[in-house]
Amino acid sequence: MSLNIDDILSYLPHRYPFLLVDRVLDYEPETSIRALKNVTVNEPHFTGHFPDAPVMPGVLIVEAMAQTGGILAFHSAPKDKEYLVYFTGIDNVRFRKPVRPGDQLIFDLSCLRRRGHMWRFKAEARVDDQLVCSGTLMATLMPRENA
Repeated sequence: MSLNIDDILSYLPHRYPFLLVDRVLDYEPETSIRALKNVTVNEPHFTGHFPDAPVMPGVLIVEAMAQTGGILAFHSAPKDKEYLVYFTGIDNVRFRKPVRPGDQLIFDLSCLRRRGHMWRFKAEARVDDQLVCSGTLMATLMPRENA
C-alpha cells in the first residue's frame, strides 16, 4: 500500500519545513515501510549549510528516517484515542555519502523489535541504490493527552 502527502499529513504532526517525507511507496503493517524524499535546492537548510557546496545535513536524514518509522508505528496505534510518536534513541548511525540537491532519498525501515508501544527499527537511506545512511532507531507511541 502507498500513501500520498495528504495521507502523511494525517499521520504526522510535522509541517513545513520539518515534514521530511514526501510519499510512502510501500508498507507492510507492523513490519516494514519504504518512503521517499525529493531533495531540492530551495529547502531552507541549504542557504546556511555549506552554501557553496550544498549538502543535506545528516541530522535531517536521520529525522526523515525517524518520521518514516513514525508512520509505520501509527498504523499499530489503538484507534480509541490520538497518539504521537516520539523518537527516543539512535544507535550505530553511519553517514556514507553526501546527499545533494536533486537527489531522491529512499528510506527502508524494518521492525527489529516491538514491545507494547516501544519500537526498534533498522533504518537505511539510499540514493540511486547506494547506501548513504544507516542505523538503528527507537520510538514510542504516547497518547496525545499524556504528551
